[in-house]
Amino acid sequence: MYDIASIYQARSVADAIRALQADPSALVIAGGTDVLIKVREGKLAGCSLVSIHGLGEELSGVTQASGGDIEIGPLTTFRGVAFDPVIRRCIPVLGEAVDQAGGPQLRAAGTIGGNVCNGITSADSASTLMALGAVLRVRSPRGEREVPIAQWYKGVGKVDLAHEELLVKIVIPRANCEGYTGHYIKYAMRSAMDIATLGVSCLVKLSADKRTVEEARLAFGVAGPVPMRACGAEAAVRGLPIGEAVGRIGRAALEDVHPRSSWRASKEFRLQLVEELSGRALREAARKGGAQI
Repeated sequence: MYDIASIYQARSVADAIRALQADPSALVIAGGTDVLIKVREGKLAGCSLVSIHGLGEELSGVTQASGGDIEIGPLTTFRGVAFDPVIRRCIPVLGEAVDQAGGPQLRAAGTIGGNVCNGITSADSASTLMALGAVLRVRSPRGEREVPIAQWYKGVGKVDLAHEELLVKIVIPRANCEGYTGHYIKYAMRSAMDIATLGVSCLVKLSADKRTVEEARLAFGVAGPVPMRACGAEAAVRGLPIGEAVGRIGRAALEDVHPRSSWRASKEFRLQLVEELSGRALREAARKGGAQI
C-alpha cells in the first residue's frame, strides 16, 4: 500500500499547473518509477500528487522541427525514445543510453522527463543530453522559458524548476547533433538493472577524410555532484588525428571531473574509469562515423 494523501489527475498542462499553484506541497507524478518508490520507502509518506500520466497527447512523442531541431515530449518513455524512428535516424546514442535504464518494466513506464527532473547524476539520459547541449523548455503561469541543460542541474537532486513549473519539451538543437556520431558507456556493478557507477557519453564530428577530430563533445554522469561536460578534454583533442585523440582525451578529462568516493566505488576508481572509458567512447563514436581504427 502507498501512503498518499491525495492524487489529482490533470486534464491538461494548464490544469496541472493550476493544481500545483493551488497546493504548494503537491508533487508531480508521471510514470511513477521514482516517486512511488520514495512513497513506499516512507520518504514521501502522506504526500499529495498531481498526475500528468494522462497528458500523452500534449507531452509525449518525438518530432523534428522544420529547422532541424529534435523535440522530445517529457512523457515519452525510455522505450519510446529508444525505438523512435527520429531518434534512431538522428541521435541513436540517446536511444542507446536510455535503453540501459533499469529493466524492461521500468523502461516501459519511466519517462525521459522524469529522468531529467529528478536531478540525479547517475540518470542514464543525463550525460548524453548534456553532451547534446539539450535545452529544457518549461511552462508556468507566467509563460514559457528555456533553460540550457548546462544550467539545469543545481545540486544533488535539485534542478532549475520552480514548484508551479512543468517541463514541456526537451529540445536537441540541430547544430549539436547534425554530423556527429556518438557512443554511451555505462559502467555499473552489475551488467543490468543497476544504476551507473560512471556514465560517459561522447559525440564526435570527423573530418571529410574520417581521420581527424573536428569537434568532440564529452560528458559524464557520477563524475561529480551533477552531470557535467568535459570542455577541457574536448578542446584538447580538437584537430587531432583519431588515434592520438583516443589516447589523449581520457587524461585530459581528469582535469574536468570531480568524482567522490561512495559505497559503489572510490574516487580513485572513478578517475580510472574516466580515463579509460573516455577513450573507449571516443573510439567507438569515431568508428560509427566511418573512421578506420
